[in-house]
Amino acid sequence: MSTSADTHDLEEGLWLRPKFDAAGLVTCVTTDAATGDVLMVAHMNDEALRRTIASGEAWYYSRSRGALWRKGESSGNIQRVVELRVDCDQDAVWIRVEQAGGAACHTGRHSCFYRAAIRGGDGKLAMVDADKVFDPEQVYGKPS
Repeated sequence: MSTSADTHDLEEGLWLRPKFDAAGLVTCVTTDAATGDVLMVAHMNDEALRRTIASGEAWYYSRSRGALWRKGESSGNIQRVVELRVDCDQDAVWIRVEQAGGAACHTGRHSCFYRAAIRGGDGKLAMVDADKVFDPEQVYGKPS
């Protein structure tokens, strides 16, 4: 059970004490340091966070594969960490990165947030797609 002193130390202290969820993960929001674009949202476990800090490159934990992975290990589109922050209660991480290759998304786009819902003059929503920076089939040997 946490006390108000514990909460104060967590929120005001100058040490990293991430609060991992029941699965041992913390959400990580990754943005482009130059543009501010949100590139992706992923998860980190303790090891991914430690490797990110130690190497200066982004490491994540894939829930679908159940494995640790370094961003760009297959595509070459490595993320060099410029800044790492945690939110007030340390249950989310934000990293600002320099994105090698111009694409963070495995679909070949700059950002994983490549679809926009735009309301037209008729009031209907239309989806707008972003251009691909690379062909995933050429990079990964299979369609995204």
